[in-house]
Amino acid sequence: MKIITTKTALQQAVSECKKQNQSIGLVPTMGALHAGHASLVRRATEENDVCIVSVFVNPTQFNNKEDLAKYPRDIERDAELLGTLGVSYVFAPTPEEMYSEEEMEQTFEFDFGGLDQMMEGKMRPGHFNGVVQVVSRLFYLTQPDRAYFGEKDFQQLAIIHYMVERSELKDTFGRLQIVDCPIVREASGLALSSRNERLSADEKQTALGISRTLIASLEWAKNMSVEQVRQRVVDTINAIEGLEVEYYEIVDQSTLQPTGTFTHAIGCVTVYCGPVRLIDNIKYN
Repeated sequence: MKIITTKTALQQAVSECKKQNQSIGLVPTMGALHAGHASLVRRATEENDVCIVSVFVNPTQFNNKEDLAKYPRDIERDAELLGTLGVSYVFAPTPEEMYSEEEMEQTFEFDFGGLDQMMEGKMRPGHFNGVVQVVSRLFYLTQPDRAYFGEKDFQQLAIIHYMVERSELKDTFGRLQIVDCPIVREASGLALSSRNERLSADEKQTALGISRTLIASLEWAKNMSVEQVRQRVVDTINAIEGLEVEYYEIVDQSTLQPTGTFTHAIGCVTVYCGPVRLIDNIKYN
């Protein structure tokens, strides 16, 4: 495994892979890697000749500077894990390597087709502009055949699909396949997240109320309306000391628009456990 820190070196490595007709799998990450990331990497190594993992805390997708500063970083530990998983290259650039000063200061503009108007997009203005900015750059630099993303960030995944499938971008990204990978959970049911590192042992126990409530809502959905289930999820989580719901929306899995039916629906939630912001989701059909 080789750690690369510059765009030039990365493109040289990719060029060599292409000359040998090797397929490339990309796993974009922001580091603080856990078993969820490992599951993406294992799949990428199994399905491609070469696996590239990016480890980059992207500043342009944070609208909260304090959240950016507190985001966990440990490249040595991340590299140690990736070295056991058959990764070919780790791309770990600095912000200054990824972006010019002008790019750091200006908002990246993109038409999201309305997918950014609710949930995370509403609560974190500019977040998805930064996500598309960094992901599109990684796609350009690595020219992957497949890119792997977890379903925990479901709205982000929908936006990446939209970005790749837009007609004017098809030629840019070629025949790139976006591979959706299921949420990985701890044995307790808590969705794995890099932000879990900021939770104390007691807060981790408290946070279990999120997934337990979502699972319970599958039963509620058998006899209640969408709005009744939505409200009951919010009330149930908020009743747990230490948890506060920022939003819970039940939306169509394709359009991300609010829906009145559980057919092809997904419930997406963001909850504060103390100061730590956690997201999760559950599919109803």
